[in-house]
This record gives sequence, structure tokens and C-alpha cells, in this order.
Amino acid sequence: MAKSKYIVITGGVLSGLGKGAITASLGRLLRDDNKLVTIKCDGYFNVDPGTMNPYEHGEVFVLDDGAEVDMDFGHYERMIDITAKKDWNLTSGKVFYDIISKERRGDFLGKTVQMFPHVINYITDKFQSIAEKEDADITLIEIGGTTDDDENKWFIRAVKELQYKVGKENFIHGHLTYIPYVKCVNEIKTRIAQGDLAQIGSLRLFPDILFCRSDDPLEKRIKDKISHMGQLREDRVISTHDVDNIYEIPLILEKEGVLNIISKKFGTSPRVNLKKWRNLVDRIKNPYKNVKIAICGKYTELHDAYASIIEAVRHAGAHLDARVELKWVETTEKDEDNIENLLSDVGGIIIPGGFGSRGTEGKINVIKYARENNIPFLGLCLGLQLAVVEYARNVCGLEGANSTEIDENTQYPVVDILKEQKQLTTKGGNMRLGAYEAEIEPKSLVQKLYKQDTVSERHRHRYEVNPNYHDILKERGLVFSGMSPDRKLVEFIELPKHRYFVATQAHPEFKSRLEKPAPLFYGLVKAALNHNL
Repeated sequence: MAKSKYIVITGGVLSGLGKGAITASLGRLLRDDNKLVTIKCDGYFNVDPGTMNPYEHGEVFVLDDGAEVDMDFGHYERMIDITAKKDWNLTSGKVFYDIISKERRGDFLGKTVQMFPHVINYITDKFQSIAEKEDADITLIEIGGTTDDDENKWFIRAVKELQYKVGKENFIHGHLTYIPYVKCVNEIKTRIAQGDLAQIGSLRLFPDILFCRSDDPLEKRIKDKISHMGQLREDRVISTHDVDNIYEIPLILEKEGVLNIISKKFGTSPRVNLKKWRNLVDRIKNPYKNVKIAICGKYTELHDAYASIIEAVRHAGAHLDARVELKWVETTEKDEDNIENLLSDVGGIIIPGGFGSRGTEGKINVIKYARENNIPFLGLCLGLQLAVVEYARNVCGLEGANSTEIDENTQYPVVDILKEQKQLTTKGGNMRLGAYEAEIEPKSLVQKLYKQDTVSERHRHRYEVNPNYHDILKERGLVFSGMSPDRKLVEFIELPKHRYFVATQAHPEFKSRLEKPAPLFYGLVKAALNHNL
């Protein structure tokens, strides 16, 4: 097996500058000629982000193996077209949990367990064991937060140890800094970046590539100044200016010569084919058609909570030559009388997943409006459950029907908790998580969209359509277009006489790619375009 080479991405000044997008974009440039692994290190002491409120952390991304991971894994999978794994997300909580478990088992043979060497070696060994297990040509490692965060110190030290272990010829350090434009003086300022470079220099980290986040492309004189102060060649200073969508970033990095830097350092000649990618990016930027789709939920002011949905809609739009404008509709206090005014200008509606009772009646009113007015509708996870509740109430005549998550005393619990979930008392990682197969009803709309009889999508939920109500729902016209292999669980529903009324218990947005859009999102955008005609 060839020895894996490593590219480590760190960031300074501020979190949220785009390290994940840079890491994913590098992966897109390198994927055609290399097997890649992406590792994300996060300093927080949660084992994973699964129990965090979206306001704390944004979207929780779910992998095929059931892991709840950082939302940057969405960037990795969408850009590189890989299937990431649980072990690839290292949090401080996970690291220290494993270290303490090893100590309790006696794995350290009675030694005093310390940050160095035990924790640092654990992290470094983890990097290398993942690379070896996956037979990776290149391992991309992103360190979350900033290099001066206290909770990142063990990861930074581990990265330095990794460099010594694998040799400088097999190691590239890329650092993302910030170059602001100060409006009041009409000037780009490099002082923040100078301080950032001094700080990482004090850690004995010296970037091979400096990625500079800025409003606009950096002029040569700015690059010259930065390269001089950072003791970097000018061609190692890379302009990563603001773009309309992240899929432009690989094209920018290619133009800036990043591949040349990597190939010289690693002694390789990577091949890259961006023809289809470039065409899809052009379709996003210069579409022929326009359509508006509403996302109706309770975290609508925090778009990061729906990051994968946003991207899945964009992927579908690119393949349909359409710009999809998203309209954010907060459902917490939306009564039925306001719905028509709010949604009169949209071509389609999405009800996303979520937990808890807040905003559910507003979502049910939205679903009723979509069903009765033949507006294209897509329900995701909770969106399917509430579509069943609405149908049970207003078509099946089960007045007050509900999910027991929302009303545990409802007379008609058409959605109920999984039996195996009722005995659980802990919160983390114990839902129905990860990829599950569904058998698709022949000649259904879902079957036409997927073009498969069996499909696999990712799940994240505890509640299901109650089997006691399957018969009445089907008798009144609701089609169960996808079921679990044992025929007990409803995975997809649809209304055949509707323009597009589809919902799934899964989260198909997690598997959508720019080059391979999720079928249900493609169907929604296509139907919404036709609805606007």
C-alpha cells in the first residue's frame, strides 16, 4: 500500500470563514486521481453534535453508518462524492471518552495518563489508522474553530507530531485567514492576517499555502505584501474571495494554481476533469428559468439548520436550468387564515424535519393548503408525519389525530414512538439513524423518480406512522409508495391525483450531490416549474 499523504487545513481570526468549503474544494480537485479520506476535528466536549440545538451548531449531518457529525461533512460528501464514516469525525468529547475508557480497562498498564504523550499520540495514531484502514492516497484533515482556541491545543499538537512522523514531503499545511475591506477608509487591511500568521508561527506551524478570505479577489500588490510578511512565495498566497455558491471554489482554487503547489510538494501529477462541474456551476449562475419554493419550519432565521436542504434544492435547480429562490416561512404562529397570503407566490413547498411540538400546527395548516390547492409539496421526516396527521384529520375524519410526540393523549395516535425507543433514557445516538432500505411500490411516482425498486436513504427519528392506522389511511387514498422490507414501517407516501405530493420518513437531502441531485428534490423543483406555467 502506498503511504498516505496528508493535507491539514487550519483557520485563524474567526470561525466560520470557510475551512470546510476549502477542504471540500481541495478534495474535488484531487478526487479524480486519488482515493480520499476527510477527517474533521472539533474541540467541543460533546461526543457528537447530535444533542445540540441547531442554534448552537447548525445542521446535524447524518452518515450512512448512523453517525451524527459536523455539518462540514455535508460539504465533503457533496463536493468529493464520498461516503464518510463515523470514525472520521473526532471531537474532544469522543477523544477523552475513549482515553478514559482505555484507562478504566487498564490499557495504560498503571501509568499516569497525561495530555502528552497519551492524548496526543491517540489523536495522531487515529489519523494514521484511518488513512491506513481506508487505503487513502490523500487524507484531508480539517481542524475546526481557530488555532488559538484552547480546546484545539491537543489537535494542533497532534498535527505537528503527524508532520514529523510522515515527513514534510508527505505533509501540506493550508491555513485560512481573513483579509477585510474596511469601508470607512476604502482600503483592504492586512493587519489582522499579520497577527494571525504571527500567532500560528508561535505554535511552530508554518503554512505551505495561505488561503485568504476576502470580499473580492486580491490584487497582486496585496498578495506581495502578505507573502512578504508571512515569508511565503507569492504563488502560495491564494485568493478565496466571496462567491454566490461554494461550487465555484474548486474553480477558483484551480485558477489560483493550488494543484501545482500540491503536485510539486507531493511529487505527483493529479488529473482533474471539471468540464461537467463547470457547466453545472454556470447553470447555477446563469439559469434560464426561475421558481420560488417555501421552506416552512421553526428555525427559518438560522439557515444553517437546513444547509443540506438548501444545497439539494440548488442541485436540482442546476440540472433543470432554474434558479430556485427560497422563501423562509416561520410556522410557530401561523394560523390557517394567513397561509394563503404567505404562500400565494410560491411554486412549491417543503416541510423539513425537526423535533418537538413548537410550530407543528402551523406546518399542518401549510400541508393542508398545499394538498387542497394542488401545490407541489415535499415532506421530510417530520414533514411526512405531519402530512399523515393532516390527512387523518381532514380526509379520514379522525378529528384531533396527532403524533404522540406532540400530544401523548391524542385519541388517534396516527404517529407513535418506535417500541424499541420507549425504554431508552439517554439522548445521544439512539434514534433510528443512518441508511435504511425501502421497497418501492411499482408504477408509483417515487419509483419513477428513483428508477429503482429498492432505495436506501438516511434516517434520523424516533417516531413512525402507527401501523394501527395504515388501513384507514390507504382506504382513503393515501398511497404508501415505499415500505420497510418487513412491510411494517412507512418510508414514502404520495397522492396520485396531486400535481406533486410526496413525503418521506428519510432525509434524502443528505445524499444529494451537485452532479447527482436527490430524486425527490428534482421532482419537486420540476413540478414547481410546471406549476408556475
